[in-house]
Formats: sequence, C-alpha cells, structure tokens
Amino acid sequence: MYDLAILWDWIAFSVRWLHVVTAMAWIGASFYFIALDLMLKPNPALPDGAHGEEWEVHGGGFYHTVKYMVAPARMPEHLTWHKWQSYTTWLSGAALLMIVYWVGGELFLLDPTKAELSLWQGILISGGSLTIGWLIYDWLCKSRLSEQPTLLMLLLFVMLVVMSWGYNQIFTGRAALLHLGAFTATIMTANVFFQIMPNQRIVVADLKAGRTPDAKYGKIAKVRSTHNNYLTLPVVFLMLSNHYPLAFATEYSWIIASLIFLTGVTIRHYFNTMHRTGSGPHWTWGVTVLLMFVIAWLSTARPSETWEEAEARPLTAQEERLAALPSFGDAYDSVVGNCSMCHAREPVWGNMQWAPKGVYLETPGDVARHADQIYVQAGLSHAMPPPNAIQMDPEARRMIIAWVQEARATR
Repeated sequence: MYDLAILWDWIAFSVRWLHVVTAMAWIGASFYFIALDLMLKPNPALPDGAHGEEWEVHGGGFYHTVKYMVAPARMPEHLTWHKWQSYTTWLSGAALLMIVYWVGGELFLLDPTKAELSLWQGILISGGSLTIGWLIYDWLCKSRLSEQPTLLMLLLFVMLVVMSWGYNQIFTGRAALLHLGAFTATIMTANVFFQIMPNQRIVVADLKAGRTPDAKYGKIAKVRSTHNNYLTLPVVFLMLSNHYPLAFATEYSWIIASLIFLTGVTIRHYFNTMHRTGSGPHWTWGVTVLLMFVIAWLSTARPSETWEEAEARPLTAQEERLAALPSFGDAYDSVVGNCSMCHAREPVWGNMQWAPKGVYLETPGDVARHADQIYVQAGLSHAMPPPNAIQMDPEARRMIIAWVQEARATR
C-alpha cells in the first residue's frame, strides 16, 4: 500500500500550488482593474455614456481602454467576465483549510492549553465563523451605513480585530491567523459571487432587453470592489504567516494581525492615489514602516507556556496512544537528541531565539503531537535537521519511521 502520509502530503502540496496560482491571477486582475479605473482620463470625443479612457503599452503593443459608467448603448458580441480567478482561489483555499486544519486538526487547529474542544467542535467553529462573518458584513453593507463608507470601513476593521482576538482564544496561533485570512478572503469572494456578479448580470440583461440599466448596480459593485482592494494585502500576509513564528506564535499575535490590516490601507492608499493623480502621498510609507516596527516589537513577546507547564500538561487521547507504543521510547530519544536543540522553548543552537515554525520537540507530548510531521521531515526525507546543524544517524531516522508505521498498523 502506498504510504498515506506521502500521498496526503502531495495532495496538500498540489492543492496549495493551485491555490497560489489562482490567487496570483485574482490579485493581479484586481490590482490591474483598480489601477485602470483610477487612471481613466476624460475625453470629449468619447461615445455617449463613456466615463473615460486610458492608453497603455505592453508587450510591444498599444491598448486603448474605454470605460462606461453604466453600460454601452448596445451589448457587445464578446464580453469577458472576470470571476473564476476569485472562485477558484476560494475553493482551493477552502480545500486546503480542510486538508491541513480539519483532517490535521489535532495538531494544527486545536490548542488544548487555550480551550478544551473536541475535533468536531473545532471544525464547526472553523467553518461556521466564515459564514457568520460574511452575513454580518453583508448586513452592514446593506444598511444605512452604506451611505457612510468611512464609518463602514471602520466597523469592518473592528469586526476583524474582534475575530482576530476570538480565533486566538481557541485555536493554535498558526490556525488563528490563517482563519482570519480565510475569514477575510470569504468576504472578498462572497462580494464577487453575491453582489458584484449578480449586479453585472442585471445590467447585461437590461441591455439585451433594450432597457436602460440602473446606475445603482454599478455603484454597489464599486463599493464591494473597493473593500476587496484594501483587504487583499493583509490576506496575503496572513496566508504567509504560518511560515513565521514571530507572526503567529507570540503572545500578541492577534494584535499583530490587526495592525497588518492598517498597513494594507496605507500601502493601497499610496498606490491608489498615485494611479489617480500621478503622485502618491509619501507619508503613507512612514506610517507603514512605523506600524511594522510596532509589529516587530510585539513579536518579541514569548509564548506563555514554559517547559515545566508543557511537561505537566495532560496528553490528549491521540498523544497518549502514540506515546504508549513500544517503539516510542527509541523514536523519542532520536527526536530529542537530534531536533530539540532548535525546536525548544529556549533554543540552544547558534543565535536562534525561537523554534522554527513555532514547533517544540521537547516533551513526550510535543513529539507525539507532531508525529506525522516528524515522520515526513526527519524520517522519510532528510529535510530536518539541517545538515549544517547536525548529522542525523540513519538508524535514528529508521526508529522514527518504525514508530509512526507501528502507530498506523495498530489503528
């Protein structure tokens, strides 16, 4: 039988690859159209209903784009819809969340030091929070607040801060930031699916029927597109955060995530203004740098759990099963002897201050908790430990393989 751990790792890698590629397409299209919209110039010679035009040069050719505020007088024969980039990004992201944080929930999703939840409860909170977030946001946008866009944006920011704090109270630091990114990305894709595209379809239907389209549908779509524009960069940061313990594995990670949304506003404000006027407000870079310094300072707060507390923590049922296997003792000695110098709450190798990716491998509970990752990283492959840190004996790797394979055989 093909090793399930290998197959599952390649499935996760493939879905992640798809997610990154489609996200690049979505973000690229979004940034392009925002910039294009801001760079449009009026021209008296344009057809009736045209708002502005823009000339561009790229790849050896010239492009002439004309925008109609509502719609052209007649429906063009060929119309390109930009929607699948958004849908595919969200669908692949949702699949990746299920693969990593639902199937691997005992390791990556749940933090028994924060909340005692069963896996099904964690999954229910994970999926339910994404839906509830969209419903609240959509209700706010459809309320009278839609006439006060600045206040609406502030309330959206407050909601994101509350969610950042809430996720951090129950999930692992890595899962908390990832879910905040998924929460935000769900709002963005739902904007496309439930508002932007339906309103554009109404306009197209009116054109085909010979009716004059109502300008309100374009205004609604524009508001949602603007929100998406300012939320994009923070989502990218949150999706990358699981590679950096200083972002997710510190005491104030929820504040770090909240501040990142402010940097998204300052950065996008600079580029939006530059596209519209030809010159961006340079003060935004100063504010962005200041925010990043604050974030870096907050990241120095160490995790609250000490080695003594980790040693005293009761093992979960899964950890107890893995630690009770006859082969666990040898595997544990192999991991502690080769990996804990870096993967410790107080690393002793070189100038390392934090364990890579916030993974600790000191106590029996630590090792049992990360069994599958140890198996892939230090058993099947030679990814860990780095060869310049320590030369791990092949026999030590075989002990790890034997332990995990015994665990699989006795399920």
